[in-house]
Amino acid sequence: MLSGFMNLLRACLWPVSDPSIHAGSDSSGGRQEGLLWYKDTGQHVNGEFSMAVVQANSLLEDQSQLESGSLSSLDSGPYGTFVGVYDGHGGPETSRYVNDHLFNHLRRFATEHQCISADVIRKAVQATEEGFLSVVSRQWPMKPQIAAVGSCCLLGVICSGTLYIANLGDSRAVLGRLVKATGEVLAVQLSTEHNACLEAVRQELQAMHPDDSHIVVLKHNVWRVKGLIQVSRSIGDVYLKKAEYNREPLFAKFRLREPFKRPILSADPSILAHELQPHDQFVIFASDGLWEHLSNQEAVDIVQNNPRNGSARKLVKTALQEAAKKREMRYSDLKKIDRGVRRHFHDDITVIVVFFDSNLVSRATSGSKAPQVSVRGAGVALRSNTLAPS
Repeated sequence: MLSGFMNLLRACLWPVSDPSIHAGSDSSGGRQEGLLWYKDTGQHVNGEFSMAVVQANSLLEDQSQLESGSLSSLDSGPYGTFVGVYDGHGGPETSRYVNDHLFNHLRRFATEHQCISADVIRKAVQATEEGFLSVVSRQWPMKPQIAAVGSCCLLGVICSGTLYIANLGDSRAVLGRLVKATGEVLAVQLSTEHNACLEAVRQELQAMHPDDSHIVVLKHNVWRVKGLIQVSRSIGDVYLKKAEYNREPLFAKFRLREPFKRPILSADPSILAHELQPHDQFVIFASDGLWEHLSNQEAVDIVQNNPRNGSARKLVKTALQEAAKKREMRYSDLKKIDRGVRRHFHDDITVIVVFFDSNLVSRATSGSKAPQVSVRGAGVALRSNTLAPS
């Protein structure tokens, strides 16, 4: 079995040669080098930022964005910065939909309420979920597998000195906080995760479904909801939220033996509001592809001990080096493995590091006139005549 795997690996150790990929080319405000996209530095209303994405899947399932400036359609604001990391599963459709619609919903509700709040964020997430459900409803007759596509959703909003973190799934936001007495920068996790590997999540699911002894199942040494999926909250995954989509012609592997009466998965985000302090240095927003290889403190140490410029790319590179080490191979060889096969070695990884300038954080109130910044993480561009795999 090992020799077969090594033959597969040897067959795939070629430099990425897709003619639609141009080494070092500009893309979405960043640069593309093989499977790595990055924007080493940029300015947002409250300081600087750095972004990086490395693709592992045939089609990039991670989507991401940073929007800074006005957070509504009103001249009076509010003004601030929005960060989103959307880790798709089962395909890229849901994460792409979230990337295209969530921020617009947030702007709409912020305009209605004339502020940013946990309620505004919750309404924006709910509107995005309902919008994707409409997409599934329309496409179900022609493309029933769309019901089994979903996305984690991590978002952050910095506005009027407050950092809001909302999360569905297992992406993570980690704060780097300076301890003045020692000069250390400590990692503080801000997001709540919804993954069945966590005892608290399993207990929550069991409490919500007391009549279902198989609500969580240990399968191949991994806890999964109904033996199918690790996350308990997401956008999409309609096949585990509405029973009418858990039937033929959906693939048999997604269909439950017994119909369910209430949603198994939820789209209700965990939301935290954190008043920013002068000792809050930066926040790392990343999909779980990063956290599979780095601890919270390791990631914070890397950002703290390296230049801000390129900090997200440095985190991605360190994670890839760890992935290579786990497979007892060289990092240089891992980089030669093409998308698709690369997924056997690591997941798509998205990282956005947002630095705080305490002067700008306190100054960026509703009266500020800030330039609009809009950046999206990117993957390998498929040629127009390339069909995506089903």
